[in-house]
Amino acid sequence: MAAVELPDTMAAMRLTGHGGIDRLVYDEDVPTPRPGPGEVLVRVTATAKNNTDRKAREGLYPTEEEDDVTSFAIGGSPTLTFPRIQGADVVGRVAAVGEGVDAARIGERGLLDFNIYADDRRDINLTPDYYGHGADGGYAEYVAVPADQFHAVANADLSDAQLASMGMCSYQTGYHMLTAAGIKAGERVLVTGASGGVGTALIQMCRVIGAIPYALSKPDKAEALRELGAEAVLDRSDMDGFTDTVKTLTGGAPIDAVMDLVGGDMTHHFIDAMIFDMKRRTTYPRLSIAGASGGNVSEVMWTRIYLYQVQIFGVSHGTREEADQLVAWIRSGQLKPVLHAAFRLSDLHAAERYFMSRSSNYLGKIVIVPDAQWDEYGAPYAIQDSQ
Repeated sequence: MAAVELPDTMAAMRLTGHGGIDRLVYDEDVPTPRPGPGEVLVRVTATAKNNTDRKAREGLYPTEEEDDVTSFAIGGSPTLTFPRIQGADVVGRVAAVGEGVDAARIGERGLLDFNIYADDRRDINLTPDYYGHGADGGYAEYVAVPADQFHAVANADLSDAQLASMGMCSYQTGYHMLTAAGIKAGERVLVTGASGGVGTALIQMCRVIGAIPYALSKPDKAEALRELGAEAVLDRSDMDGFTDTVKTLTGGAPIDAVMDLVGGDMTHHFIDAMIFDMKRRTTYPRLSIAGASGGNVSEVMWTRIYLYQVQIFGVSHGTREEADQLVAWIRSGQLKPVLHAAFRLSDLHAAERYFMSRSSNYLGKIVIVPDAQWDEYGAPYAIQDSQ
């Protein structure tokens, strides 16, 4: 490790077990990590909050037993152990480097690729895990991460909180939804759950690759979503006549693909929107799924899937190649931050409550800032509830 002076202890919010927000305990006497070989130690300035933090805390990655409380365990066994520091979308400055890492990186600002990859493959990620789950994340003053996954982003026009709001957990998931379904320029893409982090990322990335995004959200978000790039916004609170609404907006053409973050009893509506006139299609209907905010179980007639040749893609995390592309788009200014607010790390309980009861003006991401960094990196984005 390069010789630097680091504090022996740091402040962190530690998850002590499955349960409510009371299982999140703020501790100012946590040992400061040290970077190992090939790692950098990041002094955290902002970490975006993701819904997966809550799901992991509450044990909501279900098995076939509906009432089970369980952990995300794609690799075969749970990697979430307690206490755990959550927080995947980390932004900060390199404070120290481990063996084999150029000391010139000290002071570099960057954004973490949140994945814990099982191997070195760049084009596939079959057993994904992530920082804040299988290893400590960014709800702390410092975090040690692989040097090659901490991507330098110097853009002076992006604050640290704004950069965190563009974190990989949302953007890489959204991008993998698009690549899995093979979305091409000119295709009509329905984005459900459009006002959240993945949804707003999808709208932007559709425009970057030349696809035409249609957003499903509440009417009060329509103007902001159109400004972000949505061709039109459909009202998710009124699904009666959904297919007719789609026909009106598209000039009678079916949706080419759906990027679904909702699920539940809306799924059949999304399929209807893709198959009502198969003669006008030039590609197979595609359904990319990366969320189930509307319900974890959907009833779908399999005959409608196989007869209409609907292709279904389940999406969790993305790949190293996709992370590189996203960072390139961020550096070039092709993607824009959608930051809702910032909260102090010590106020993470308040941030959780706010997130779960968010009001009609909520759009984008909440960012968590260490108390020691608050005045510089968090205060400009504070809301009353964070005080």
